[in-house]
Formats: sequence, structure tokens, C-alpha cells
Amino acid sequence: MRKAIALSIENIENGGGPFGAVIVKDGKIIAKGVNRVTANTDPTAHAEVNAIRQAAKKLKTFDLAGCEIYTSCEPCPMCLGAVYWAHLDKMYYGNSKADAKNIGFDDSFIYDEIDLKPEERQILTTQLIPEEAIVAFNTWTAAEDKVRY
Repeated sequence: MRKAIALSIENIENGGGPFGAVIVKDGKIIAKGVNRVTANTDPTAHAEVNAIRQAAKKLKTFDLAGCEIYTSCEPCPMCLGAVYWAHLDKMYYGNSKADAKNIGFDDSFIYDEIDLKPEERQILTTQLIPEEAIVAFNTWTAAEDKVRY
């Protein structure tokens, strides 16, 4: 956890946001990530996502079972989703989402939006041609060589 916190502080000095994360396997750090949203002009370049990408590349797998993530702050909805999709065994965090909100990183509106019906969300959301889109899902279902994740 101290390494994740140190990364978050160092990242501020390097033009990034105050977030850091490390992924550990068998007691050793295998990946590090910091927030590079503004530096990279990439809204998905959060510390946890960057650490997950690095760990997956290093281990050559999308399944990070057997690993743990230490993050300097409770993850936003996107990062929390990434933690689950990566199948990490455990997650530890330093600052809470309330702490993040207090310095201007308020994710509560996203959690609120998720609970709404698509047509009630702030971003105009409309389903189009589902009868055509379903072809991909039917093709996936029928494929015998698919890799489940």
C-alpha cells in the first residue's frame, strides 16, 4: 500500500493526478500504474486500469486470478469494473471515495446513473437496430473455439 501511495504522490510531481496502484502476485509487485488522464489525454488512463494493463501484458493473460491490487484510493466505477473483469483476488485501498469527492473527484453521479433506466440517464441513450446487433451474440454463442472471460 505504501508503494501505491508513494506513486500517487510522485505522479502529482510528474503532471498527473493523485492516484497510484500496484498489483502483487506471490508477495511481489508485478505491475504499477498511475493516473495519466490529463498527461495522456486519455479519460481511461486511471492508475488501476494502467496497472491492470501492465500486469496482463507481463503475465500474458487477461485473467489476473492469484493477484491482488493495492490502490491509493477506492476505485471509481470504471476501475472497480476493471478489477472485477481482471478477476483479481483482493483489493486494498487507502483514501475513500468520500475523500476523493472532497478534492473534486466525485464519482457518485456515475453510480447514480447506473441505477437509472437508459432513457433516464443524463447522456442521451437509445437502443438502435437490436435485431442486427444480436447477430454478433448469436455468432459468439455458436462458436466452438471462443475463449470465455
